[in-house]
Formats: sequence, C-alpha cells, structure tokens
Amino acid sequence: MESIEAVLDLDQLRADVAALEEQAAAPSLWDDPENAQQVTSKLALLQGQVRKTDELRGRIDDLEVLFELAEAEDDADTRREAEAELAAVQKAVDELEVRTLLSGEYDGREAMVSVRAEAGGVDAADFAEQLQRMYLRWAERKGYPTEVLDTSYAEEAGIKSTTFTVKAPYAYGTLSVEQGTHRMVRISPFDNQGRRQTSFAGVEVLPVVEQTDHIEIPENEIRVDVFRSSGPGGQSVNTTDSAVRLTHLPTGIVVSCQNEKSQIQNRAAAMRVLQARLLAHQRAEEQAKMDALKGDGGNSWGNQMRSYVLQPYQMVKDLRTEHEVGNPQGVLDGDIDDFLEAGIRWRKQQEK
Repeated sequence: MESIEAVLDLDQLRADVAALEEQAAAPSLWDDPENAQQVTSKLALLQGQVRKTDELRGRIDDLEVLFELAEAEDDADTRREAEAELAAVQKAVDELEVRTLLSGEYDGREAMVSVRAEAGGVDAADFAEQLQRMYLRWAERKGYPTEVLDTSYAEEAGIKSTTFTVKAPYAYGTLSVEQGTHRMVRISPFDNQGRRQTSFAGVEVLPVVEQTDHIEIPENEIRVDVFRSSGPGGQSVNTTDSAVRLTHLPTGIVVSCQNEKSQIQNRAAAMRVLQARLLAHQRAEEQAKMDALKGDGGNSWGNQMRSYVLQPYQMVKDLRTEHEVGNPQGVLDGDIDDFLEAGIRWRKQQEK
C-alpha cells in the first residue's frame, strides 16, 4: 500500500484536485462545453482516486485493530471476520496496484475495440461474435457504457467485423493487453460431420481521440462512400443509403459506420474511428523508428496471444503470461479480469 501511495503521489493528486475544483467553480466554465466536460471528468476521476486510496488506507488501519482485538479477546469469530476482511483488502490492494501500472500516455482514455474474423470461415465469424459479446459483457459487469459503431455481419452466422467503444476511464490501458490474435479450438457446430475446428479472430484496441490530439484530416485526403446498411436493424435502417465508408487516401485506411439511422451521424462516428486509427498509425511509425534505433526489431507480443480450447478438454490460456483457467464459458461470458491483470503486469515487466 505504501508503494501504491508513493506511485500515486497523493500530495500532488490533492493539489491537482484543488486546482480542478477551482476551475470547475468558475462562472465561465460552461462557455466552452467541451473543455468543461474535460475538467469535470478529470476532477471526478482524480477525486475517485484519492477517495479510493484513503478508504483503503483506513480499512488497513482498522484491520490491524481488528486482529489485535481478536488476539486480546481470543475470539474465534472476530478472528474469522478479520481474516475475511484481510482477503478482501488484499484483493482491493491488488486491483489498485494494477491501476497504478497504467501510466502510459493514453492509458487513462476510453477504448475503441475492433474484432474481426480471420482464418476459419464460418467458425471464425462465430468466434468473432463471441469475442464481441465477451467484451461487452465485461463492460456491462463493470457498469461501463458501450456504443457499437459498426458491425459487418457474415453470410451464414456470426460477424466479419465490429467496432465499439468502452466509455470508462482507463478502458484503453486495461483492454490494450487484449490486442492480438485469439484462437478457438472446438467441435464445429457448423460441420455436419462433427469435426474439431480451429478458428482465429483478431482484436485491435485503440485510445479514443481527444481534442488535444490535433489529428486534423484535410477534406481532400478523404474519399466518402455511402451505401445501404446490412444486417438486423429497425425501421428504415436498411432502406436508405445511411451507412458511410471513409477512405484515407494517403494511408489507405478504410473505416465504416452503419449503426446510426442518419448519414450525418454515421459520418461523424466514422470520423472518430478514422482519427483513432490515424493516431495509432502515427504512434506505430514513431515506435518503428525507435525500434530501428534500438536494433531489436520491436516486440511481437501482440500476435497470437490466447487460446480458447473447448475440445478435447476445456481451458483458456494466455500464451504470453501463462495464465490459464478451466472455465471457457465463464471467460466468454465476460469473466476476464484475471487475464487483464496478468497481461498488464506482464507488459510492465517487458518494459523494464
């Protein structure tokens, strides 16, 4: 806990909170709504960090008293209560420690997650849809709002690709360890001979672009195509050319959005995705230059990173951290916190 408090620098945190509270109290704050939103969001985040840390420190101090009381009274019930609280506090400290490891430039941001079917035909499309559900269920369990921006449905079952945002502080830092190729091995429900199939799906995680990023895209560098939305939808969604595809001509990056009813809304959402991809492209170029200078060729941890085996045995294993569980259904239902924590710790170790 002392290590966490040192990393967080509580004195500086409290000073930052005081400065933001002063800004939030200014009568002119809402003259600039976007800046006001940033100030109030950051204030709420930092206040939450200070409150959580103070509460945890208080629980640790109370715990010491509780153990002393159990010892003095030789009370088995009090000792059991103290041991249960010790386990709960240990878990809370571990979670807070993982949060302090998220210190990258963009780690505090919301996340934009893309899942795409890769090798494996209809099984891969079905697997991609299961991964989308896994992340959305994880966010739902945490109480994090999500927004699906685009889904391209496969012909027989599942999806070709999807893009959605997770709107929570540190969503990017947390989910970025999920980036890479995921593999599933199972008896295919789409094979009438009941054979075991291996399928692959790719996950990409980007930080949501903010005003301060200065990702400007000249109009003459974008080609805009409109088309009719596909897949399930409400009235009028599939009957008008409301879907939008943007192509960034200098890089060849293509994004699309078709989940909103109006072309204007879809274009705005597609532009947010394009900006996030261009930010990632810019970072990748900078990283490539750094890797060339270091002469290490970069790292490839983001390639094949996790296996989901349903047959002939049941296991989900992270190929980087060696973390594994024997309950694939629980994982696919959104129980991925242990994998995220192991991934964050592993990544921090790799950076040293």
